[in-house]
Amino acid sequence: MELKKPQVDVGIFTEQLEPMQTFYHEKLGLEFESILPVGGGFRQYRYLCNGSVIKLMHSREPLRPRRPGGYETLMIATAKVATPEPLPDPDDNTIELVPPGRDDVTQIEIRVGVRDVDISGQFYLNAFGATDLGNYRYKIGETIFGLYHEPEIHPPNIVRFTNPLEVVRAMAQLGIQYVTFQVRDCDSAVSSLKAAGAAVALEPSTFGDVARIGFVRDPDGNFIELSQRPPT
Repeated sequence: MELKKPQVDVGIFTEQLEPMQTFYHEKLGLEFESILPVGGGFRQYRYLCNGSVIKLMHSREPLRPRRPGGYETLMIATAKVATPEPLPDPDDNTIELVPPGRDDVTQIEIRVGVRDVDISGQFYLNAFGATDLGNYRYKIGETIFGLYHEPEIHPPNIVRFTNPLEVVRAMAQLGIQYVTFQVRDCDSAVSSLKAAGAAVALEPSTFGDVARIGFVRDPDGNFIELSQRPPT
């Protein structure tokens, strides 16, 4: 799988648009990029973060409560701090600012609660060709995924969806619900991840003139988006 950019994007669902915007833009100092209408009562508000995009997925309707495990913590490297600083956002998502280079974090690290750290670790190695940093931490491009055991996970039913909006509705729970890899060839990336053991949630589909996207799910059912933007 060939990445278009070496930073992974992060999708966070929220009902509290204004407090979340204030936190990510004013408190964290992230630059606002754009708004992407998604449909079905959802809008995506995009903020730039060390090459990644933090995507605030605002829902007009109430969201389901977050489930145990999954994408649980977002660590952001910034020269604004000299020591790690936990800074929960208004939805109580775990955000932590860390000095650049601490524990190899030069961009962002995403902490993921999983049922079996060995199975999930092998998935990251096989599916993404990740670099093994030790202690169940894996680097893909510039982004690190850190795994920990979460015993309360109840795996969801894995089904296939027919369009992107169905996937968005399935993900619509509070918190960090998906990550996005920008790839050069979405169809090839989905096929590669499928061969590595990922469950396909959405076959590659063209989303207007924005991107060609597909979704797969990791061994615990967490959503992973593969996005191929049109040439510029």
